[in-house]
Amino acid sequence: MTEITTLDNDRDKANKTLTTLIYALYAASLLIGLTSLVAIVMNYVKRGDVAGTWLESHFRWQIRTFWFGLLWSVVGVITVAIAVGWLVLLATLVWFIYRIVKGWLRLNDNKPMYAD
Repeated sequence: MTEITTLDNDRDKANKTLTTLIYALYAASLLIGLTSLVAIVMNYVKRGDVAGTWLESHFRWQIRTFWFGLLWSVVGVITVAIAVGWLVLLATLVWFIYRIVKGWLRLNDNKPMYAD
């Protein structure tokens, strides 16, 4: 069964707003790549604020999305010369969009990641 979390206090609400902002920065990085750098820095700086809460799973999701997206983008760029790189880059783009959308939807529903 999926757990839906309630926002008990102003700190929870502020942390949810912060998590929403970070998802927005990752989404904006599809057009302006540097916003993902701002987002990942915010993830690491504010990670302690969400430790032990349901939002911690969203931070973990966002951090992994960034690093695996970067890894596969580098692999794609390196292999572009042998044509397979374009497929790797396309697959990475689709995967990145999926991760942003799935995380943002679960956040909107007050659900942690990895619960299902």
